[in-house]
Amino acid sequence: MQQAAALVAAGIKVIDLAADFRISDVAEWEKWYGMKHACPELVAEAVYGLPEVNRELIKGARVVANPGCYPTAVQLGFLPLVESGVVELDGLVADAKSGVSGAGRKAETHILFSESADNFQAYGVAGHRHLPEIRQGLSRYAKAQVGLTFVPHLTPMIRGIHATLYARLVKDVDLQELFESRFANEPFVDVMPRGAHPSTRSVRSANICRIAVHRPQGGDVVVVLSVIDNLVKGAAGQAVQNMNILFGLPEAAGLGQIPVMP
Repeated sequence: MQQAAALVAAGIKVIDLAADFRISDVAEWEKWYGMKHACPELVAEAVYGLPEVNRELIKGARVVANPGCYPTAVQLGFLPLVESGVVELDGLVADAKSGVSGAGRKAETHILFSESADNFQAYGVAGHRHLPEIRQGLSRYAKAQVGLTFVPHLTPMIRGIHATLYARLVKDVDLQELFESRFANEPFVDVMPRGAHPSTRSVRSANICRIAVHRPQGGDVVVVLSVIDNLVKGAAGQAVQNMNILFGLPEAAGLGQIPVMP
């Protein structure tokens, strides 16, 4: 946000991997990030860079706000459900886990290997800064306000996010068909077969969001499993995807790498 105005004035396109332009309500952003926004005049025009939703808007943008890692996994997992109006909107639950690289590369005790290995814990339960970003996006897709409980967890992995999402159905639909239809033409969203369980390792180093949808015991609760690599589809890979769209390049250019296993 410190450099964006000068760059845009010089005719340079900006894809921001930080969170400075993700939240359209500047006061809300300042509350969660604890500082004054240095460039509020560009917030209103910034396009939220989730290609699976805003591909056409990204093409003409001057500023693209690259989504956060948790928000990418959670929003893509919930997207078909809230868009189609088949779930209650006031009781969405996102139980998400991240590897330690999600905290960045810095010297902090809780992300040192000796502290994070052989350990598992929740954090930010009272409120995480990705909550308003996720809630804003889901409300836009649903065209109504949503109620979301978001609980992140730190896991003893280097990279990867696993989001387990819960919602209560209000319509009886074929969930597998709903998800396959919504993402049929999305190059970086893989809807797995019925009964599958995606793993974080299956998307490691790739720009892929892998999703499976379940309806346990045929009840009225839908469970969505959504995994990404937080450093690729959750960050730099998605930024390249946005760049390709912005400059009219093939969307998958430079992003054809397959997951690294083991």
